[in-house]
Amino acid sequence: MSKLFSPIKIGDQHFENRIVIPPMCQYSAKNGLATDWHLMHYGSLSHSGAGLMILEATSISPEGRLSPFDLGLWGDEQEHAMQSLISSIRKYSKIPIAVQLVHAGRKASMPEPWKDEKHVSIEQGGWKTVAPSAIAFDSNYDTPKELTTDEVRNLIKQFADAAIRADRAGIDFIEIHGAHGYLIHQFLSPLSNHRTDEYGGSLDNRLRFVIEVFKAIRAVFPKQKGVGIRISATDWVEGGWDLSQSIVLAKKLNELGCSYIHVSTGGLDIRQQIPVGPNYQVPFAQEIKQQVTMPVIAVGLITQAIQAEAIVSTGQADMVAIGRDMLFEPHWPWRAAKILGAQVTVPPQYARSAPHGSKDLSKNSHKKALG
Repeated sequence: MSKLFSPIKIGDQHFENRIVIPPMCQYSAKNGLATDWHLMHYGSLSHSGAGLMILEATSISPEGRLSPFDLGLWGDEQEHAMQSLISSIRKYSKIPIAVQLVHAGRKASMPEPWKDEKHVSIEQGGWKTVAPSAIAFDSNYDTPKELTTDEVRNLIKQFADAAIRADRAGIDFIEIHGAHGYLIHQFLSPLSNHRTDEYGGSLDNRLRFVIEVFKAIRAVFPKQKGVGIRISATDWVEGGWDLSQSIVLAKKLNELGCSYIHVSTGGLDIRQQIPVGPNYQVPFAQEIKQQVTMPVIAVGLITQAIQAEAIVSTGQADMVAIGRDMLFEPHWPWRAAKILGAQVTVPPQYARSAPHGSKDLSKNSHKKALG
């Protein structure tokens, strides 16, 4: 039996397989509101056959958006738009849905990635950025205002408030975005955090913000629903955030009841030197998995079914995230199931679409398709 297509339980939630659709920003929201693009995009991916779908980075405040076109959960209007999106998907799909909560910090107020990389000014519809320390990511980005201690504590409350809204909107899981150089990662790394208060300096102090964010969300999000985190396990820069510090964080979160850890790398410093190749981030997930009991999600140029099968069957990770390839091929899990001799949930309208000789591909293939 395929390990990739075996079920897994995280908290009280059961997943029918170990394939995850990771958050992938669409830059198509209006004032933080989900649009028809999101309905088409996530509606399609909800029938991918994956075990879990994580919605794109969704900001806790207008100033926390990566760009002016990101989803948000900071007000009633944004919550209602999210609720409408989830409700529409739920009419036709039972896939578990998570949302990734984020504040971009010094990497906020940037244009869509298909446009020139240059900070969007206030005159252009952008805003002043904030961060642990007044250090710009690079010359194309705004130099942020250093957050006061009171402002840091208010951000923790905003994360919790967004989690409450996510629950009311029908979200099953929260993923805290602690990766890719955004605000939480900025607090973690000594390269971007030069603070002298209780949120900077020692490792314990640099961990404080994310630990308090996790505790605040866990306190208000229903116990039967999970709260996980995505981290960058290393900055790929000497003297920065690294695997040993990531393991310390992972152990602390594990003790606090974190539902899973989603292991990526990089994104904090332009000096990063990343040896990109198949499975290039998997060793970090494997090292962290050896130190914790919570499920670990691996990501990073995992593109082939046999490759994904090997990662989970050898215990390098519990689940795998398929990102860009899932955009390119929204039914990637269908093809993987065919290759691995497994079954996957397919909408009854598509039940007759299995390739010749693969009539048992669909879990509901015994049911007659409509028409």
